[in-house]
Amino acid sequence: MAPIGVAAEWIMYVGLVTVPAAFLVGTLTASRRGRRSGALAGGIVAAGGLAVAVASIATGTNASLLVVLYSMFAVPTGYVLWRSIRTDPEGRVGVAGPFVLLGGTLVGAALVEQFGIRNPDTFLTPNLLLQSWDGLTASNAGVYPQIVGSIIIVGFMAVLAFPVGIGAAIYLEEYAPDTGLRGRLATLLEINISNLAGVPSVVYGLLGLALFRRTLDFGTGIVVTASGTLGLLILPIVIVSTQEALRSVPDDLRQGSYGMGASRWQTLREVVLPEAIPGTLTGTILALARAIGETAPLVIIAVATTTYSPPSGLFSSATALPLQIFAASANAKPEFRHGVVPAAAVVLLILMLLMNATAIVIRNKYGREH
Repeated sequence: MAPIGVAAEWIMYVGLVTVPAAFLVGTLTASRRGRRSGALAGGIVAAGGLAVAVASIATGTNASLLVVLYSMFAVPTGYVLWRSIRTDPEGRVGVAGPFVLLGGTLVGAALVEQFGIRNPDTFLTPNLLLQSWDGLTASNAGVYPQIVGSIIIVGFMAVLAFPVGIGAAIYLEEYAPDTGLRGRLATLLEINISNLAGVPSVVYGLLGLALFRRTLDFGTGIVVTASGTLGLLILPIVIVSTQEALRSVPDDLRQGSYGMGASRWQTLREVVLPEAIPGTLTGTILALARAIGETAPLVIIAVATTTYSPPSGLFSSATALPLQIFAASANAKPEFRHGVVPAAAVVLLILMLLMNATAIVIRNKYGREH
């Protein structure tokens, strides 16, 4: 049974992380080089994820961790490097910047080690990224399950919230009537959605508890409940930002499309949405940045502050990195409060910046194309 459990875990990560990464790379490649090239690029990314998982299992290493690292970091970095080197001669020098920074850091660390220079103690070590939590020894404390839990929770939250939010914005902006009873109801709904964007996050925790625990009878502290609660939290942000993006599209483009005989749906799909994608992705960035750092809603729905293994499925227990930081800040030992907590906060900040950077790259590319 153990091999089945391990296989189920890494297969889940391939499905939730590698497959979306492959789809994204395939879509971006197809928009520039055709469907065949896009399908080939997406297939290469998916095959690479499977190869990483199989090699990890064969060598006895952590397949789930390597699959997540490959899909979330190696694939976006490789795609950006490939595009910059191939299509942007002026930007090739800038591509070398991160590698120069990383190389300088490694050289500096080697010099410190070689000459025995005393440096301040740091808890931002590989143990912090690769190990499970240890509440007794600060140097052994790791947040690997919390990192994976945050990625899975936020990723599934995006799958739940973004289609609903974008669809609602499209209806309210493009299809809802402006007059009559239905028009007044649509206006009232828009006002309430705008107000919901400023509601304290703890209220959404209570809403998630009532909806997912009391009404749908889901377990507390599981991935689905956490993702659904955070999805409710970001839904007004997604709707409002998408509406603003749709309003920014000039009416002349719509009228020109109608004049050529296109239907409303054809105009929306071929003209309006491509122009609104940069603004929509801006709202996505804001929503992700808010969701990944939230603590109060997760506390309300009884998400555990500490877990010792990453989630094995959407209905398994999981925790998020902000919750572990919150719990560690109350530890009696000062090395946790003044060492592990800042180090974990840096990890959370880097994780948020990487997710936002990916969304910004996609937004800028669509902005240049349209």
